[in-house]
Amino acid sequence: MIDRAQIASVLSDLVKIESINPELVARGSGEAAIARYVADFLRRAGLKARVQKLGRNRANVVGVLRGRGGGQTLMLNGHLDTVGVAGMENPFSARVEAGRLYGRGAQDMKGGIAAALLASSILAGETRLRGDLVVAAVADEEYKSIGTRALLDEIKTDAAIVMEPTGLEIATAHKGFAWATVETLGKAAHGSRPQDGVDAIAMMGRVLGGIESLQAKLEGAPAHPLLGSGSVHASIISGGQELSSYPSDCRLSVERRLLPGEDASTFERELGEIVSHLGREDRKFRARTTMGYSALALETARECPIAQTLLGCARKVVGRPAKFGAQSFWTDAALLNDSGIASVLFGPGGAGLHSPVEYVRLEDVALCAETLVECAKEFCEF
Repeated sequence: MIDRAQIASVLSDLVKIESINPELVARGSGEAAIARYVADFLRRAGLKARVQKLGRNRANVVGVLRGRGGGQTLMLNGHLDTVGVAGMENPFSARVEAGRLYGRGAQDMKGGIAAALLASSILAGETRLRGDLVVAAVADEEYKSIGTRALLDEIKTDAAIVMEPTGLEIATAHKGFAWATVETLGKAAHGSRPQDGVDAIAMMGRVLGGIESLQAKLEGAPAHPLLGSGSVHASIISGGQELSSYPSDCRLSVERRLLPGEDASTFERELGEIVSHLGREDRKFRARTTMGYSALALETARECPIAQTLLGCARKVVGRPAKFGAQSFWTDAALLNDSGIASVLFGPGGAGLHSPVEYVRLEDVALCAETLVECAKEFCEF
């Protein structure tokens, strides 16, 4: 049994260390401080741990519990960075109330990190696995995943469990995403001379109509059995100079959520069709699209060894709540899976992802840790 007081203590320590992603929030601290804490914990537990520096205040931690040889290797992967704290009261207090621990990152995903730390500590102290256990606490999942990308340059395992908050379900699928920018080009002119100007913002209104139509088309298409429909939405819009001028340009940032089998080229084609159609309708319409960052969806076979092993162990520890599921949000599991590491999600439940009130259920963290111990023993061959 995992010591419940120790779970609360370790998780409290993690939440009290601010680790906001500086790519999302100016002056965010990055992961350096929390990486040092995690590395020190793993070393004390008996793992060989090192901090992998990724730039100013950006860092991964890699801890390895060497097996005696001949077994499968397993990675426990979780991200150290969090989103910002706008609108939160006492975001780093780690307040405990009614079995919940509150604070930024408590659910997403320091609860999962705490579970992995305690599980690895127990495994290091009580067992001698045949296969290696790798604990990877990574940077930047909330932006462009520089942490897991750097990790994959050095480390490969047979399978991975990513401890994102799944409410103790084993998630084998999640959506991907693609970002793009559309710019409509008008013609600046004095507001009193419509014959001289072309309103780029009004032109963007037509693009927004096309985005709305695309969303309706996606909703009407055959749904994925686990993830439902793809989606698209307008995220940020800007344009114009002053009230008395026709705007010469307008910019729109758009996000498309992808299903397995779709990628950035899917969205590029859809945007191209919208822009081409509008250009054929009006020769004054001019626009250009620029594709941005994208990441693939996850779809891991439920029949694969790590999924089946984790499900069996979760049913022993958790009981009835343990089942297969899927998530809508993107995770680093997709990168791991795409590199040939069979990956699933499994983590504690709570509420408030990216919101002003975030918490994780402490008992879920404990059950997650106990399940990870049993899974590592079975998968890595105790």
